[in-house]
Amino acid sequence: MMKPIRALIVDDEILARRRIRNLLRGRVDFVVAGECANGHEALSAIKRRTPDLVFLDVQMPDLDGFGVLEGLTADQLPVIVFVTAYDQYAVRAFEFHALDYLLKPFDDERFEKTLEWARAQLEQQRFRQLSERMLALLEDHQGRSESGAGKTSAAPAAPKPLSRLIVRSAGRVFFIRAEEIDWIEAEGYYARLHVGGKSHLLRETLTNLESQLDQNRFLRIHRSTIVNLERIRELQTQSHGEFTVVLNDGTQLKLSRGYRDRLTTLLGWQF
Repeated sequence: MMKPIRALIVDDEILARRRIRNLLRGRVDFVVAGECANGHEALSAIKRRTPDLVFLDVQMPDLDGFGVLEGLTADQLPVIVFVTAYDQYAVRAFEFHALDYLLKPFDDERFEKTLEWARAQLEQQRFRQLSERMLALLEDHQGRSESGAGKTSAAPAAPKPLSRLIVRSAGRVFFIRAEEIDWIEAEGYYARLHVGGKSHLLRETLTNLESQLDQNRFLRIHRSTIVNLERIRELQTQSHGEFTVVLNDGTQLKLSRGYRDRLTTLLGWQF
């Protein structure tokens, strides 16, 4: 069972804080890690107590909810649920990758849905951390096997590109070798891997994934597409100087002008 989710409640109105605390009372999977009445208290509490989840009011004196988030680094950022009586902040809230936007007054059913999303998000984060540790062990075991015994140790090398990815789906865990991936597309904040006619949803952004892959094998050809260069069969010229990348299985992908130079460099010729 997943350990209880530690929630911090931030609102300058005591009744609003009490409402959320009461809704969380008696739950075995949530525990209130504290309450804050303003943004400065919240910023300090998040850094000191490292909660998993923060219910964050937007409008607060001196330092508002957005100011709190701007004062945190990426590794300090918990899962955020904005709670406010005003809907005009919704777009900006999701620019900060908030999990949810609760508009006051909300009912018990709406709050329960937020908790379900929070559970799923945090479970996935913990699964990802476990996956990273598993991959590190696999890479370490492989490295020891290849180096053999009795060899002198070398200076630490630069981080190796991902060779395996772990994907969980429908109660199963898939270990996918990077070289088996045909292409990858963005799907919201996640990435969908296309592997031999099948697809797997990886809860990782396309940009983060791109930075971990072998840059000599995988190339971004569009803001929402990465392709395995070894799967490219041909390039087709379209109207207005556009190109379509055709893979071995017949899949057709658009090549954006902004990503053409990188492909030109890797292929070693102009087109």
